This record gives sequence, structure tokens and C-alpha cells, in this order.
Amino acid sequence: MTLRDQPGIWSRAFGRGVYPHQMSWVLDLPGRGVIMSAATVAGRLPVKPDAQVLEIGPGSGYYSVEVARRVPEGGLTLVDVQQQMLDKSANKLRAAGITHFSTQQSDGQSLPFEDGAFDALFLVTVFGEIEARESFLKEASRVLKDDGVLSITEHHPDPDFESSEAVSECLRQHGFVPLQKLGWRWAYTLNAANAGADA
Repeated sequence: MTLRDQPGIWSRAFGRGVYPHQMSWVLDLPGRGVIMSAATVAGRLPVKPDAQVLEIGPGSGYYSVEVARRVPEGGLTLVDVQQQMLDKSANKLRAAGITHFSTQQSDGQSLPFEDGAFDALFLVTVFGEIEARESFLKEASRVLKDDGVLSITEHHPDPDFESSEAVSECLRQHGFVPLQKLGWRWAYTLNAANAGADA
């Protein structure tokens, strides 16, 4: 079956909502790094080499390899609603010689992990796709350590792009404290402290 035979694939790929796995090749096109490189995203994560990191919505794994390299003594866990995306990400990590990772299919509203399991949780061009924000952020706070960091990266031309001001306000309302914004208006990373335990 070709993409032409699958109604809605193209509109889902370039419209709002979850990005379809059938179009994952677009995520790896040359030039993507000009807007937001994997090295840039990985470098903005405030993590130590032994950190446990959770990535929500890794897509094809474009950012996963560089982040995994930042935590050689720790681990990277990938969560996505589409098993096909997890498979693509896992293949990319293995091809890079990385083995300290795991995958878990989930929608993010009920994360299958213990309390305080992660030092950092990050997502790139995914936050705008999440409809049940309150449930997701509650779960994010739960699985993060008390001093854990939630890192959200947004950039154009993602159709689900949200401004740093809107994201910051949403995080404040749900128990996170914005710490720093890195980048510029249309391509930024917002790091926030997990204050859920004190809220």
C-alpha cells in the first residue's frame, strides 16, 4: 500500500496532531539540523553522565542518539504512541552502537514507570500535540525526581508550535517552575524544575 492509498496521511503529516509514522522519512531530511540540531537539543539538557532520561515522542529518533551519548553511564527511555516510531528510533540507536536504552509504547497520560524514576524528561515539537495536558504534566511530575527537569523544545515550521510564553504559563499552572529559555522566539528550549512534590 502506497501513501497515495492512505487517506489523511499527508494532511496529518503537515497539519496539527500526532505525526504519522508512514512519513517518518521527512523527519530525517538533510537540513533539519539548521533549525534545531540534535547536538543543540542534547546540549541544552542539564544532565550528568549517569542520568536517567525519558524522551516523549521521539519520532524517528533524530534527537535520541545525541541525548543517549550525553548519558553513557545512565540510560535513555523512549515513549511514543506509535510502536512503528519506537522501532525506527531503536534501529537508529543500535546503528549508532548505543545499547543503554529502552522503549515503551504509551500515550503519556499514564506513564508505566515508578515515581521519581528519571532525572530529566524531554520532548521536541511534541508538547503542542498533547491534548490532555493536565494528565501528562501530572505524570511527568510523578516520574521525575524531586530535582528533575522537564525540557520542552519547540520550533517552526511545526504546525503545533506554541510560544514559550504560553508553555511557561501552562507549566506554572501544573506544578513546574520555568528555569531558563534557550534559543530564540521561533526555535527555543524551555527548561523547568519539577516542583510537583512541593505544590
